[in-house]
Amino acid sequence: MIASNLLLIVGVLTTILFTVLSLVLVNRIEEVHRLQGALKKIKRSFDDLDEQAKLIVKTDLELNKAQDELDKRLKSLDALQKTSRLISTTLDENEIFRRLDQSLMIDLGFEKNLVLVHDEDKILHGRVNLGFSPEEIHFVLTNLEKNKSLKQAMEEGHTFSSVNSARHEREAIVRLFDVEHFVLTPILTQNGIIGILLVGNRSNAAAVTEGDEELVSVLANQIGQSLENARLFEQVYRSSQILESKIQDRTRQLASLLEEVKHISRTKSEFISAVSHELRTPLTSIKGYAAILITGKLGSIPDPVKERLEKINTHSDNLVKLINNLLDIARIESGRVEMKMEKCDIASMIESVRDLLTPQMREKNIQWQTEVDKNVPELVLDKHQIERVFINLVGNAIKFTPEKGTICIRVHRDTETATMEVSDSGIGIPKEDLNKLFDEFYRVDNEINQNVKGTGLGLSLVKKIVEAHKGKVWVTSELNKGTTFYFTLPLSP
Repeated sequence: MIASNLLLIVGVLTTILFTVLSLVLVNRIEEVHRLQGALKKIKRSFDDLDEQAKLIVKTDLELNKAQDELDKRLKSLDALQKTSRLISTTLDENEIFRRLDQSLMIDLGFEKNLVLVHDEDKILHGRVNLGFSPEEIHFVLTNLEKNKSLKQAMEEGHTFSSVNSARHEREAIVRLFDVEHFVLTPILTQNGIIGILLVGNRSNAAAVTEGDEELVSVLANQIGQSLENARLFEQVYRSSQILESKIQDRTRQLASLLEEVKHISRTKSEFISAVSHELRTPLTSIKGYAAILITGKLGSIPDPVKERLEKINTHSDNLVKLINNLLDIARIESGRVEMKMEKCDIASMIESVRDLLTPQMREKNIQWQTEVDKNVPELVLDKHQIERVFINLVGNAIKFTPEKGTICIRVHRDTETATMEVSDSGIGIPKEDLNKLFDEFYRVDNEINQNVKGTGLGLSLVKKIVEAHKGKVWVTSELNKGTTFYFTLPLSP
């Protein structure tokens, strides 16, 4: 009985113990699960932190790389600006290449560079060199000419770099220039390619970027522009030297010819003066004897003879007038005429000329008009000579103006001169004759000149007198509508 009870007690205790142990085990298992969950959360957090740490490190590396790239770019841009400023401030081609020295090219971030430029015969020559031996340059020049496709592409303006070139092009450039990373660009001007620029690094150096390619292209353009400016300046300078030499030669020739013309002019004037003086004496005698015969002092003469004597007298007068005009022109040209300069009222002079020529105008019923600007002051001039100018011009106007025509004299003031106009409503002058009117002995070929004799010296004398007063004379005309002669006189003597 006792044993049964003991067994029962043991069983109960065992059950209780088992129950307690089961509860403890369940709690432990739950704790383990809870701890495992916490561990997983911690692991996930750690993994997240690890990823963030890796991202931070990666970002830091990229930032450092970007900073290095930015520093390199800023340094390169500074070097480019410095180089551009140096080569753009000279017009000497050799000086341009001297300023493209090694330190500037190294500052751009490349250990090798080469500038090849065409000469006048389109042959490439090395002008700037860093990292190339003479033998390597000779190798480049020799083999570059053989690579037709590369040469043609360069002439078309293409830029090559180790970043964007095709494989066969990149391999060809690597073999030719012994560089792993490179930019090869043409040097262009408005007239085409004048050279090429290569910058590059070997395999153990940093690779070039698209920014480097853009930078080198800008530098090549700046070199091309500077070289073009220098060559254009050289051409202009040479042309100016040649032109100056030609101008000096031509000036000497013109001076010699001018002296010869002056000598001929003096000789002509002296000849005219001498001949005119020699002619005046016999003409005076002829005119005198003709006048004596006409008066009948040597006896009566028949009317036919008297008529012919009057013609001799008339022609003698014409010859005397011609000789006087020739003498006046010769004296003015040689400066032997002393101008008697005095103040003169131009309106009074015009009225005097009008009174003198009124009989001729009445014969053709020609109307006379005068328009004188009141602002024109008294002019300092040779009254006798300027009257001759008006008489000649108005006389021509009367001669070539038909009956019931009009002659108008106008005077107006300009800034420094007074301008006179003598206009008529006559037959006019052909355009081809206008430039010859003031030549000595020139007469327009028209019906009036064919029927009326003249010397062709009147307008030439007008021109000489006006120019002796430091004025100018010119003419405008339109056929069948009239002619206007202009001449100027200075307001101040």
